[in-house]
Amino acid sequence: MSLRGGDPAEIGGYPLEGRLGSGGMGTVFLARTSSGRPVAIKLIHQHFAGDEEFRIRFRQEVAAARRVSGAFTAAVVDAAPEAEQPWMATTYIEGSTLAQRIAEEGPLGGAELRRLAIGLAEALRDIHRVGVVHRDLKPSNVVLSPEGPRVIDFGISRAVDQQTLTMTGRVIGTPPFMSPEQLRAPRGVGPRSDVFSLGTLLVYAATGRGPFDADSPYLTAYQVVHEEPSLDAVPAALRAVVEPCLDKEPEGRPSADELLVLLRDLPAELGGTDTGGPGAGRTRDMVTQHHVPAGAAPAGPGSAGTGTAAGGRLRRRWRPVLMAAVAVAAIGGGAAALTTGDPAGSGSGGAGRGGEGTAQRAAAPGGTLVKDFEPWHRTVRGGREDIPDELRCVARDDALFCGGGGVVATRVRARDGARVWTAKSPGVPVQGMHLVGATDDTVLGYRFAAEDAPQDPATEVVALDAKSGRELWSVPTGAQSTAVTGRSLDAVVSGSTVVTVDAANSRFEARDARSGEVAWTAAFPAGTRCAPVPVGHRLLAMCAAHAEMDASYVRHPVLHTLALASGALGEPIAVNGPVVPVGSADGALVLLSQHVEGPSTTGYDGVARVDPASRKVTYSRLGQVYAGTPGMADGTVYVSGQTGLITAFAAATGQKKWSRQTGVEGASGPAAGAGALYFSSATGRVVALSPRDGAPLWSTDPRADGLTGEQGASPRVTVAGRAVFVAAATNTLFAFDAQRPPKAG
Repeated sequence: MSLRGGDPAEIGGYPLEGRLGSGGMGTVFLARTSSGRPVAIKLIHQHFAGDEEFRIRFRQEVAAARRVSGAFTAAVVDAAPEAEQPWMATTYIEGSTLAQRIAEEGPLGGAELRRLAIGLAEALRDIHRVGVVHRDLKPSNVVLSPEGPRVIDFGISRAVDQQTLTMTGRVIGTPPFMSPEQLRAPRGVGPRSDVFSLGTLLVYAATGRGPFDADSPYLTAYQVVHEEPSLDAVPAALRAVVEPCLDKEPEGRPSADELLVLLRDLPAELGGTDTGGPGAGRTRDMVTQHHVPAGAAPAGPGSAGTGTAAGGRLRRRWRPVLMAAVAVAAIGGGAAALTTGDPAGSGSGGAGRGGEGTAQRAAAPGGTLVKDFEPWHRTVRGGREDIPDELRCVARDDALFCGGGGVVATRVRARDGARVWTAKSPGVPVQGMHLVGATDDTVLGYRFAAEDAPQDPATEVVALDAKSGRELWSVPTGAQSTAVTGRSLDAVVSGSTVVTVDAANSRFEARDARSGEVAWTAAFPAGTRCAPVPVGHRLLAMCAAHAEMDASYVRHPVLHTLALASGALGEPIAVNGPVVPVGSADGALVLLSQHVEGPSTTGYDGVARVDPASRKVTYSRLGQVYAGTPGMADGTVYVSGQTGLITAFAAATGQKKWSRQTGVEGASGPAAGAGALYFSSATGRVVALSPRDGAPLWSTDPRADGLTGEQGASPRVTVAGRAVFVAAATNTLFAFDAQRPPKAG
């Protein structure tokens, strides 16, 4: 995957050649040593750099990876855990992850399965011999290289002789592959916890299902701790070895050395499975790309969270006691956080009641469906097949217009997803820049210049005829407003006018959306750069001084009214920053105040309201710092945490209205409609919540392989009447009736 706008050219003296993947904790780049040797460099996200707890974990990761560097792991080449933005370089391992391999080709069998089992047991033996416990052995942390399996990502490992990093009430791991002691007593986790995880991983490799799969992470955790594994579909010879690995008590399991002896005695041909072909029975382990780009593997009918295990055991039993004990949700990189006690905290909505394991309830009736509507699932190919990007959409009558990544814009039929036309973008997109918008007859999107066409504008706003997709006009745009607003807002559509920033980042330009005729231009105030920010049917200009643009965040943004008819700028309105605009309520712009620790922002700690008419700014503090993705609907501000916790605040006062733990990790949203709020992750997993108290109405299974750790993403759901349209990773689109959502499992 090519580098994106904003990516560094080099890290630690290693020139970068491209992206290998990105997760919740960092981005992995392909680089070269001075001798030409390829290396994978993991660069920690800036917002974690100031978190001392995270730095301790990263130092432990580097130390653990150095200790275990050997034939079955990725050797550490270089590292700078104390750098302003920490990084670590390891040997580049070519190959797909086990998760990708199962998704694309189905379960392993015969000699291939035997080689995997022996290779992983040898890896565990070497890891344990140097006194390290991995603690997150799962399919996305196993790379299938030509030389055999390699175990990667020691991000939550620790030396046996070290104290576990204290994180009150939290254990890190991935539920389908965690040991019972990880869920019950994380401080007591030892080497035989990895043996349990290896047992679950081998069941997954042989069948495409985990031995404790259930409808939700909550139930999966319960199965791991209390119930026997489902092993009916595992080849008999392998089952005899795996079964003791899955003993509930560590002392009942073999050591890695003992396991290796058992595996070497297996017959060369273990036999295959008949679990339904590629992708059948996939677990909820989300692919974290470390060494290879993510591939598109939309889930099929037999995918994640099947209601019945391979041996036919019923998996739909609800355990209320579990809800009171643990709340499980995936975080970036496929790990999970378990919190004890009330999973969602306190709040007027009674956040601890119920959960996604309750029976699905349809959203309240709202609107109608397009004539002849049927649920559909499509992938829209763009100009760059190596960009696993996402689209964003708007609905207009019987059409859905979407754009983003390698797609300037596309029109699909709302009733069945059939593509009417697609305009492709040839270059590498700026992350977070998607569809600009649409009028009754015109669609506007972004086009990025191809790398072999340096004479073309780097970024353009393009206007297309809504009916035919014919290009009407295009204009270069600056594409630097993210540094001002924290969100990608370089162009906005208001009525029949589109307002852009010129290529030199020096002025606003307003055009008729259809004809492209310039209505006015307005220079930025001296020494500043600005971005347009919509407030209902009005516009504001959000500006920052050049000096602050070069800093990691803008502390003193200034707002001006921006007259749509003339481009006249109003008097400056100073705001205490850094802040991020999230929406409008009662004619006022609503912003979230970012919490600053050292060189980084770590979340949101307040709400600011700007009344353009009176030029009055009011501030309200939140009860604590909330990290995640902000959004707003119907006068309420929401923050969606990486672990699936969604919290609602009154826009006027900042008062917490409710908090709700969901299973949708890294969600963006909300989208409101059909009596519900919708939040969705890059995997296409959707949860519908009641606007009143956040009570879960229903949730769906993942529909694409996506990274769940992204923060700050714009809402992925579009609602039109009762129709719900969802955008997911790798340009996946799907639609369903809000009253008949896809059944989980």
